[in-house]
Order: sequence, then C-alpha cells, then structure tokens
Amino acid sequence: MAENRERDLVLAPNEYAFISDQTKGNVIAYVGPYKTSMANTDKPVWFNKQSKRFEICNLLEDAIRQFTTAPEGWYIILKNPSKDGTQPQAGTSNTLIPLEIGRKVNLPGPKFFSLWPGQMAEVVAGHHLRSNEYLIVRIYEEHQARQNWGKAVITPQKNSAEDDNLVVDGDEEIKPEQLTMGQMIIIKGTDVSFYIPPTGVEVVANEEREFVRKAVTLERLEYCILLDEDGNKRYIQGPAVVFPRPTEKFVEQDGNRKFKAIELNENSGIYVKVIAAYTDKGISHKVGDELFITGKEQMIYFPRTEHALVKYGDQEIYHAIAIPHGEGRYFLNKNTGKVALQQGPCMFLPDPREAVIVRRILTPKQVGLWFPGNQEALEYNLRLQEKQQQQQAKDEMQKSKKAMPPQQQYQDLSMAVNEMAAAEGVFGNSFSRKENFTKPRTIVLNNKYDGAVTIDVWTGYAVLVTSRTGERKVIVGPQTYLLEYDEVLQGVELSTGTPKNDDKLLRNVYLRVLNNKVSDRITAETKDFCDINITLSYRVNFLGEPEKWYNVENYVKFLCDHLRSVVRNAIKQYNVSDFYADGISILRDIVLGKRVDDNKREGWLFEENNMQIYEVEVLDIEILDSEIQKLLFKTKHDEIRQNILLNNRQKELAFTEQDQEISRKIASSQSITRQSNIDLEKTESLKKLELDLSRLESEYKTQQEELRITLDEQTAQLQINNLRLEREKETQELRLQMSKLQLEQDMLRIEAEVKAVVNKAQAVSPDLIAALQAFGDKALAQKMADSMAPLSILGGKSIADVFSNLLKGTTLEKVLRLKADDTTDEQA
Repeated sequence: MAENRERDLVLAPNEYAFISDQTKGNVIAYVGPYKTSMANTDKPVWFNKQSKRFEICNLLEDAIRQFTTAPEGWYIILKNPSKDGTQPQAGTSNTLIPLEIGRKVNLPGPKFFSLWPGQMAEVVAGHHLRSNEYLIVRIYEEHQARQNWGKAVITPQKNSAEDDNLVVDGDEEIKPEQLTMGQMIIIKGTDVSFYIPPTGVEVVANEEREFVRKAVTLERLEYCILLDEDGNKRYIQGPAVVFPRPTEKFVEQDGNRKFKAIELNENSGIYVKVIAAYTDKGISHKVGDELFITGKEQMIYFPRTEHALVKYGDQEIYHAIAIPHGEGRYFLNKNTGKVALQQGPCMFLPDPREAVIVRRILTPKQVGLWFPGNQEALEYNLRLQEKQQQQQAKDEMQKSKKAMPPQQQYQDLSMAVNEMAAAEGVFGNSFSRKENFTKPRTIVLNNKYDGAVTIDVWTGYAVLVTSRTGERKVIVGPQTYLLEYDEVLQGVELSTGTPKNDDKLLRNVYLRVLNNKVSDRITAETKDFCDINITLSYRVNFLGEPEKWYNVENYVKFLCDHLRSVVRNAIKQYNVSDFYADGISILRDIVLGKRVDDNKREGWLFEENNMQIYEVEVLDIEILDSEIQKLLFKTKHDEIRQNILLNNRQKELAFTEQDQEISRKIASSQSITRQSNIDLEKTESLKKLELDLSRLESEYKTQQEELRITLDEQTAQLQINNLRLEREKETQELRLQMSKLQLEQDMLRIEAEVKAVVNKAQAVSPDLIAALQAFGDKALAQKMADSMAPLSILGGKSIADVFSNLLKGTTLEKVLRLKADDTTDEQA
C-alpha cells in the first residue's frame, strides 16, 4: 500500500511536474490541481538548465516545481517559447507541443504559469532608475526588437516629455528600423524612471551582476575621463551628470571615477606635453610641444585630450621654493649645463623644461673645517655619498644589460615598466619620469649648512628665544626656526637622580612639554610611626600660554619638593596596614584627585608655570621595618589562604549550580523535543486533513459534474418525451376525430335501421302479434313441461303444479293454466 501511495502524484494549484514515459520517451507536463497514479514505466524528471538534459529524480517530490510568477513591475525572460505562445493548461496532463528552441521572449508581469518540458525562465525585477543611473541594453535579435520596440514598458521621468518612445542613445532618438544585432544602447535615468525591455532586447549586467549602473555626478572643479574602445578619451567637466556611450567606460584610479581639477596659484604649475595638435586662444600647438602652465596663466586646470602630464616620481604639481633672506638654492640649466645660484628672499618656481634644483655634497674634510664638532652634518653628507654610489652601481647595471640578448632586454624593460606603473598609479594621458633616471638628475649638491642658524624643534618640545632687546618667544615643535642675528636660546636647569636633588644639574635649551616623565622617591611616615619608601613616576604636560612655561627655572625640583610635602602629609593619616593594602589607589587620589562623573581625574596643575601632572605611576612601596613587613606578609598569607578556601567552596557551589542548571536545561530540551514531536504530529495531521479535504472536494466536484451531466441527460429525455407526448396527443386527437366520424356514420346507419324496423313494425298487425305471442308461449310451456317431468315425479306433484309455482306471477301462468285445463279435459 505504501508503494502505491508513493506512485500517486498530487499537485497543488500552483505546482507542476514532468513525468517521463521510459517506454516511449515522451515527457508529459502535469499541472495542478491534479492527481494521478503513475505507472511503473513513468519516472519523475526535471530539466537541468546547465546540461540542457532531463534528469531522473530519486523522489517524486523532487520533480514538483512551483509556477513561474512575475508580479507587477517584474518580467520573465522565457527561453524556448512555444510556437503558439501557450503554456500548459492547469488541472490536466499536457503533452509537449512544438517549441522554438534557441529563442527567448520577455514577458512583463503580472504573469503566472507553468513551463513546458525544455523551457527555462528567469524572473527579473523591473529596472527603476534615478536621475543619476542608467542601463546598457543590447539587441540580441534585431527582427524581434524591431517588431516589439514600441512594446517596452517605459515610465518617463516627471521632468521629461510624456513619450513612451523616450529611449535615446546620445542625443538622437532610436528608430526601430535602425536596430541591428549586437547594438548597445544607453537608457538614461534623466529620461526614464522605470524600464522593462521588449522581446529582442536584453539588459546587460555589470561584473557584479547588477543591471542598474551609476552615472558620475560631477560638481564644480571636478572632471571625469571616459575611455572608448578605439583608445580615444573624453574629458567632461562638472557640474554635470555623465552617462557613458555604449562603447565607453570610466577611467578609475584607486576606485574613484571622478577627480578634482588641479588648483594652481602664482607659486605652482604643471608640466604637460602636447600629444595632439590643437589651437587655443589663437595659439597653435603641435605634437611634441612641452608647456609649463602656472597659476598666473590658469588658476584652475582641467585636463585636455591633447595634453599629457609629465611627472618626475610622484610630483604632479611643481611648487615654488621659499628662499629666506640670507639663504639660496642651486639650480641646473638643462640646456646649457650651467649651475646657478638663486638668492633670497623670494619664492623660486623653476621651469621644469629648463631648470632643476640640485644638491651639493661636502667631503668629510670640508665638514670638519666648516662645522667643527657637528657629527650630524658629517653623517648627512656620508649618506648622500652612499646614495650616489648606489646610483652609479645602477647605471653600471643598466650598461651591462645592453649586452644581453634583445629578447631578455625586452622582458626586463617590460617588467620595469609594469612595476613602475603599478607603483606610481599612472592613469590617463601622463608621462612618468624617474627623478634619477637620467645622468643630470644624479647630481647631488647641498647648501643645508650655508644659511642662517636653523633650529629644528621636534614634536613635544619647545625652546625659548630671547633677543638683546628683551623680547621673548617660545617656539613649539614640530617646526623649524631660523634665529635672527641677535637672538639666543634661553636654557633651563633640571635636577637629576632619584630622589631628585641639586647635586648634579642638567642644563638644556629644549623643554619637553608633552608626555614628560619625572621620577622621584619619597620617604614618609604613617600614622603608627612606620617609615615607608615610595617610588613614583609623574607624567607631565605643559598647558596654556607658552610664555609661562619658563617662569620656573628648575621645574623638576619645584614639582618634586611640592609633591613630597603633600604625599607625606597625606600618608600621615593612614595606618601602615591600611596604606600598604591600598597604597596605589591612595597615592593616585592624592596626586590626581578623585574620579569625576566621566571616570576621569583632574590631575595636578601648577599655576606658576602651567605644568600639569596628568598621570602617576607607583613603581614601588617598601616598608623599611622588616619585622612589620613580615607581620603584614603573614597576615596577608593567612587572608589569602582563607580566600583560597572560600574560592574553592564558591567554585564547588558554582559547579553544583551549573550541574543542576545543565540538568534543568536537559530536561527543558527534552520537553521541547517532545513538544516539537507533538507539533510535528499535529502538522502532519493537519496536512493529512488538508489532503482528505482536497480529495473530498475533488470527489464532490466530480459528483457535481456527474449530477450536472445526468441532469442534462434527463432534461434532454424530458424534451424527447414531451415531443413524443405531443405526437401521441396529435395521433389520439386524429383517432378521436376518426372515431367521432365513424360514430356519426354508425348513428346514421342505426337510425336508418331503426326507421326500417319501425317501418316493419308498423307493417305488422296486432292480431299477428298476439298469434305469434301465443304460439311462442305455448311452445315454451311445452319445452318446460318436458324438462320438469322428472322433477314432478320425484316430488309427488304434478308437473303442472311445479311449473305453475315457478311461473307464478308471470304471463305464462295463464297459458299454463289453459294448457292444464285442456289436458284435464282430454283425460276426462
């Protein structure tokens, strides 16, 4: 019985399945609502879209498929449509009809149907476009596209013309007769807000399988580059919404498709090379010309298709060099080879077509003579010499490569170019030139130590500059400061050692104003007269007006002396046991203050020089009395032992609680499993009930159909009977009329016979009648007498008496008497 149920195919109203007859090879589409019993030669199959073959399903349920459904605003791409455009009929079994293999059609929603065996369908959402989005559509079958071009579902934008044929490519409207196979068309969001392609047209997805593409919205001072398949580029300036042509794509750099225009000023410029002849403002430029465009000529520069940027390394914009008074820079004229000196003060912007800045290297002997004791200058020049030697080695390697086979040279050159392009992110029309690629670029000179005294103030440091006129200024790093002729650096004295003292002072001109660290050791006495050594490390910043930072000459001694007094006074309020147990928190509260609402501490601020302690680290707390320290350790050990025992008991309690919790969870899980099983049984019962209801409903519909057929038959039979009755009625009426006529003829005949009898009776006389009557009575009496003779003998009576008794009261009585009398007379 179970095997028979498995062979029953039951389909819901929105389901269908393919069944293959293994003896004939036919594939039949069963469409719900439907129920059938499958033969042993029937196999459930499904159509594999990848292999384009029918594959047998292991289970009958695996062959059941849902209807292809496209709601409003969606469409279906149906491959291999039927020739008559119909789909399998619901509630029946459908034999495969001829399909147009290889074709596909677009069906806008709402659509709801099953598929023929061999058909493939894809449901796609309609394409909603914003004003800065677009679609790329392709003509895949020009005949169908021309016929159905006007059937596309198009919703124009509100600000566009109310025209369903609003699909345009560029600025020209597409006519159906212009469509060709493979043609690409742009659907712009500025014209169309919603689009569904007609048959013959498909929407092309991008690499991320997205149909809607983003256009580029350019603001002012922005531009984008479009690269065509033929290698030509278009530069478009903002503000604009840029849609590419079908054969174009956006040029990207670091994931960006739009770029900022190059902003120039009088002290900056760009170096470009002309790659296509053009005329601008009456000036003609031919291919190969090189231009140096500065802010004096053009403050905002947008790239042109005729221009290619020339870059040395990553340098795109050439900036002027600030040369102060008393300093200068060397530059090399590339045309003449002469090295010249440009003195300040000025902003020097060398023309890269002619000039290049060079550096000068001093020999170790020159450094020792010109800057005695300056180790930094010596190391700096030695590094420059090392770079020069490395460059020379590279040049020698390049010379050796010239002797390699041409094929190897080409491979090495290609690798070098690829690495260079990948490293520098070259895109668009640009030339990238290495700074040290040619020999003139390897000239290295230096004038670092030829100018005024330069002070480099690092991050977190400051220097105090004083002049002979009494002016003071604080230079806060990071920055470089050139000292005037009458300016000197004011020094400070700092206490050293731990604890801090004045035995050895450190003199310095650089003040650490950020993240300064000052360590100290404090010896204090507790409330119970126990001496303690405390090692601290303060974190110090200088805030506020820089001029106040130098009001205290030895800020380290000032800080340590004040904090020692404060800490000693505070520790005097604690017993040694209490302080030793929580000494770090007590010290942080003393120095930094209590925590506020935002869980931060205010720190300690010295108003004398705007010095703030923002953090303190307690490095060590040492009890000088060893006996007291041992007692504290012993007490602490006992406390630790008790805590360990307590922790063990707590762990045991936690283990017991967790064990019981797990047991409860197991019981709860088992209860949930049982409830789930009950729910599954309920669900199964409901499904079975639904199946029974469906079966009863089907049987009810079948009975209703049979009753309707029977009723139709009875109605037809009733009509036939009515016709037969009418015919019989007409026959009976005809017979009745004939009988009536026959009766009338009989009445006439009888009437005629009666008249004849009457006439005959009238012809008979009364005497004749009496004679005939008497003769008859006599004859009757004779016959009765003859018959009754034996009876009279048996009764002892005469026959006359018996007969007279029988005929008493009749007319024959008289006749009989007369006869008797006659007989008596004869006997006498």
